[in-house]
Amino acid sequence: MSLMSTRIESLPEECLSHIISLTCPQDACRSSLVSCIFRDAADSDSVWDKFLPLDYPDIISNSVSPFFFSSKKDLYAKLSSTPLLIDGGRKTFLLDKYTNKRCYMLSARELSITWSTNSLYWCWKHLLHSRFPEAVELVMVSWLEIQGKINTRMLSPNTTYGAYLVVQIVKRAFGLDDTPLEVSIEVGDYKMRGNICMNLNECQRQGGYEAFCVVGQRGPCPRGDGWLDIELGEFYNDEGDREVKMEFKEIKGDRLKGGLLVEGIELRPKP
Repeated sequence: MSLMSTRIESLPEECLSHIISLTCPQDACRSSLVSCIFRDAADSDSVWDKFLPLDYPDIISNSVSPFFFSSKKDLYAKLSSTPLLIDGGRKTFLLDKYTNKRCYMLSARELSITWSTNSLYWCWKHLLHSRFPEAVELVMVSWLEIQGKINTRMLSPNTTYGAYLVVQIVKRAFGLDDTPLEVSIEVGDYKMRGNICMNLNECQRQGGYEAFCVVGQRGPCPRGDGWLDIELGEFYNDEGDREVKMEFKEIKGDRLKGGLLVEGIELRPKP
């Protein structure tokens, strides 16, 4: 053990904990491997309380299921590993384990989907592989319009966020490649728009993962959970109080479309 480490370990535990709390969760975990003294300091609630959102009591109180944790470190581990289902099953909350930033996902029920209450056009389904109680599948429409909204106060400040429509393309999909699909994001005076062209033949051949070509944006990609991300846009969230409006639509063509399964819209920090 170096002389420097010996001198640091001679500090009171609360002082050592304060120093560790000024780092990040990854460094706190690494420091716990140095010695027993470092481990006790790094595992203390005072350290992990600094890494948790100030309003975490309100967040976990909105959990759909009872939520238990043995320490602040255990709480952080749970909030950064598994999305927490909140607000009656209409949203999820997750802490990004690398950036310590907030991530939210709005369920399909939380979105505004034109004609989604009409079973002739959309079909609500209970899926075992979804994080939400329900997802919705496009039966057949000519006017496809999906909108989502969230207030910037719910997100981490001074952070660039990406918004992603989370979908699957079912085997019977049709008409989604006839006309470019429009995506957009709007926050105050800031607007970002793009077009997506979909190739259903390639979708069926590649299992849905190489089905898209995006104009002006990165193409959708597999998430690792059986779903696909379609990037709607990105925005910088400052300290303000504004509404984020996100949209995915095709309302100019007159061809029928079907076979799009929608789980929701996720907002997460961009690298």
